[in-house]
Amino acid sequence: MSFTEIVDNIQTLPFDEKMELKNLLEKYLIEERREEIYESYLDAKEMAEKGDLKFSSKTDNLLKMLD
Repeated sequence: MSFTEIVDNIQTLPFDEKMELKNLLEKYLIEERREEIYESYLDAKEMAEKGDLKFSSKTDNLLKMLD
């Protein structure tokens, strides 16, 4: 089923079902974002353990690290 077909089908749903779908989508998006954050944490933790992370509180140093 294509995205357009899904959108068309959603338009035909009663209001209550649209609201339930909206709530479900919000929950799914939150869970996806939570997973992304967790994966980033794991990557950073691994980098820290390997000594690949560099920290600085000086703006000039931070800009140099981005290059």
